[in-house]
Amino acid sequence: MDPVTPEDRKWYYNPETGEVSVGKQGSWTNRMGPYDTEEEARHAMDIAEQRNREADSFDREDDSWGEAPSWEKDAGN
Repeated sequence: MDPVTPEDRKWYYNPETGEVSVGKQGSWTNRMGPYDTEEEARHAMDIAEQRNREADSFDREDDSWGEAPSWEKDAGN
């Protein structure tokens, strides 16, 4: 018998069907999670969207190094 892992007791969301389930059911390609609660799993798409917005914001801030380097400023002259 296979041992039960903590992930077997977590909630997952299937974006293809919109269903939530306990444990890793189905293919990993159609599974988001794990989530601690059923409610969190039901909001998986909202959570992913929020995390994407935060990551995009971080990337924009990280890409902004302030003043352009001297060689870029002088290139237009």
